[in-house]
Amino acid sequence: MTDATELRDMDDAALTEHLQTARRELFGLRFQHATGELENTARLRLAKREVARALTLIRERGLEADNKELSR
Repeated sequence: MTDATELRDMDDAALTEHLQTARRELFGLRFQHATGELENTARLRLAKREVARALTLIRERGLEADNKELSR
C-alpha cells in the first residue's frame, strides 16, 4: 500500500501505471472473494482505497491544469 505523499511525488505516467496495477490487484481480489479463496477480506477495502487515492490525485492534477489555463 502506498500513502498519499508517495503518490503525490510520482509523475503522471507513474501514477497511471500505479492505478492500473491497483485495479488489477482489486480485480484479482474480487475474483478470489467470489470463489471463496480470499482469507483476508480487509485487503479488498485497502485495494479500493488505493484505487480511490490514485483517481483522486489524477483528478486534482486535471483540475489544477484547468485552473492554470483559465487564469491566463
